[in-house]
Amino acid sequence: MARLNAHPSGRHFLQIPGPTNVPDRILRAMDHPTIDHRGPEFQALAQQVLAGLRPVFQTQGPVVIYPASGTGAWEAALVNTLSPGDAVLMVETGHFATLWKKLAERLGLKPEFLPGDWRHGVDAAQVEQRLREDTGRTLKAVCVVHNETSTAVTSDIAAVRRAIDAAGHPALLLVDTISSLGSIDYRHDAWGVDVTVAGSQKGLMLPPGLSFNAISAKALAASKTARLPRSYWAWDEMLAANANGWFPFTPATNLLYGLAEAIDMLMEEGLTAVFARHARHGAATRAAVTAWGLDLLCLNPAEYSQALTAVVMPAGHDADAFRKIVLQHFNMSLGQGLTKVAGKVFRIGHLGDFNDLTLVGTLGGVEMGLALAGVPHREGGVQAAMAVLRTTGSPATAVRRAAE
Repeated sequence: MARLNAHPSGRHFLQIPGPTNVPDRILRAMDHPTIDHRGPEFQALAQQVLAGLRPVFQTQGPVVIYPASGTGAWEAALVNTLSPGDAVLMVETGHFATLWKKLAERLGLKPEFLPGDWRHGVDAAQVEQRLREDTGRTLKAVCVVHNETSTAVTSDIAAVRRAIDAAGHPALLLVDTISSLGSIDYRHDAWGVDVTVAGSQKGLMLPPGLSFNAISAKALAASKTARLPRSYWAWDEMLAANANGWFPFTPATNLLYGLAEAIDMLMEEGLTAVFARHARHGAATRAAVTAWGLDLLCLNPAEYSQALTAVVMPAGHDADAFRKIVLQHFNMSLGQGLTKVAGKVFRIGHLGDFNDLTLVGTLGGVEMGLALAGVPHREGGVQAAMAVLRTTGSPATAVRRAAE
């Protein structure tokens, strides 16, 4: 006789847009005895990951690692570059852009929030216009989210950089890549970003617990005169210690073993291949949503996220009730709608350690869940996704096409 509340058979499908599934290689790498973080074995590990991160961010500059969530890296980016009362320009692209604004306010900064509808990314022309109006150069930084995890909208960071340059404005450019790094093409140096913020639990395929700042020379210079209080987050002590493979405080040693393995996995696949794989799975997911007759939250095809898809529920149907049915029946977690879109959307994560069969299984769970929940839809979403996967060929084919 089956027990009530028995453990479900099979693997749990963690299809939220982060934390993502941690591959076995990384789990095995972290399953390592704790070592002396002042000894030579750790020094070699630290030097390995500090150098290995640079290609992931596509930068020649330093990358700082904190034992923290992405929110810690947000704070580090602000306190190292700005002073009390500084004005910063931010853009309302979704829940996480809003949280970053609130953090800035709590630090004593004065964020100016360009309003958005949560269905579009950053309007670079609007940013340029506002910077041109700032003739007194009171705005000290532009802070934007590359891939807004709450809405599945990706903004054009290169266009934001061009807007700042066209306005002739000296503001720093700070960018959140927490749900895009390692999943969507991102170029810290080529796009002229001053501080890139990232976290470990998404495209880097690690558990939560590490966060990062990639730092430009301009940002490092700004840190010399910035006057916001900082101690734990201070770049100067961190960079001085990192230069010899050390940290100024106790690091997350075993997570660093996992990070070294994650970097190896990304480099073995090749970043071009990683980005092509994510783009292919994003296209297949959107084909499924269209076949079901449901709407995407993102309205601009040029801004579709390749890391996740946010799906709008039909009027009169609650996204969280649907997610509960999917979890109960299929042991699959989907992302919830946050704040302004709570109960109105669900989010399908297709980033990190992810392949074609994982996607087909995920979409199968969604389609069966729609039927069980009585959500109006058409059948055939899984077949539509499979057709995209067939016509785009293998991941290797996707890489070749992306390079053409």
